[in-house]
Amino acid sequence: MDLTDEQWSVLKPLIPDPPRREDGRGRPWRDPRDVLNGILWILHTGAPWKDLPERYPPPYQTCHRGFQRWIEEGVF
Repeated sequence: MDLTDEQWSVLKPLIPDPPRREDGRGRPWRDPRDVLNGILWILHTGAPWKDLPERYPPPYQTCHRGFQRWIEEGVF
């Protein structure tokens, strides 16, 4: 089950903007809502990251890195 629009409207202000490279290079960040939905799926199911369903941002490392970054930033 993914976040509803109402749930996301409450959580969105708590999610920090992703860091940007000074030179503007690199891939654009994935939608934080999709990343959070993937993280919540993992936390809910207890499945390993590699089993993240394809409906969440591929590759699975995207959600895993987002989870690690948000832990370091104090979001979780």
